[in-house]
Amino acid sequence: MTTKTSTGARQGDHTHWGPARIAYRLRLNPATVHKVLTRYAAPPLSWTDPATGARLRAKPTARRYEHEAPGDLVHVDVKKLGRIPDGGGHRVHGRAKGNRIKKASKPGTAFIHNAVDDHSRLAYCEILTDERKETASAFWVRANAYFTACGITVKRVLTDNGSAYRSKDFAAALGEVTHKWTRPYRPQTNGKVERFNRTLEQEWAYARPYRSEAERVARVPRVPAHRQSPPRPHRTQGRLASRARTQPLWAQQLGRGSGLRDLRVGAR
Repeated sequence: MTTKTSTGARQGDHTHWGPARIAYRLRLNPATVHKVLTRYAAPPLSWTDPATGARLRAKPTARRYEHEAPGDLVHVDVKKLGRIPDGGGHRVHGRAKGNRIKKASKPGTAFIHNAVDDHSRLAYCEILTDERKETASAFWVRANAYFTACGITVKRVLTDNGSAYRSKDFAAALGEVTHKWTRPYRPQTNGKVERFNRTLEQEWAYARPYRSEAERVARVPRVPAHRQSPPRPHRTQGRLASRARTQPLWAQQLGRGSGLRDLRVGAR
């Protein structure tokens, strides 16, 4: 489904919402939304390509797991995004002209470091300039401090087998936190942060044409952001937002039970 503004303008052709997400936003029963989508022959999301929306064959059922408490496992990963040249890229000017602009300006790459709690899906992100061991280690120190401020004690961290995550610097940054690695060439093992990366692409990075990298960075949701936009529901959490599972911890830590959002982003 493509969301619209109050004036009817489209906000990104690659934002695909299922009945549960639509029902959460409209405060309707998911079964009612499902009936409407079925009436208009809308295919299930699992039958469509996430990037293009093209209809595909149904995918096999995924094997899912979830740890019992916040902090039992935090997924850490880096998402690379090509920076947008000043004036906009191919989504503003078309593929041919956009490629010429990109080749001439060489805007480079942005590295989005993500940490996602397995139980609550609470996420902390930073847009950084590289993925070297020093950068990854410093990011984890700040991410761990954020989770601690939310009342979450991290026990385990899951990363891929990149050189930064196998370095002594990252091991020192983890301290007593247990470090686990994904199976080689199996990103599905770190599926929650991979899904979060796709959410960032669909709902922020490629949600609309941007005319500069600064404009895109300025539209990243930040904390406290609960008054700016509604929290994102998760089907695996019974259509609850991340803060629904972390609020008791947050309230115990800060003496209040509101104000926590799904995403915290620090641009550096």
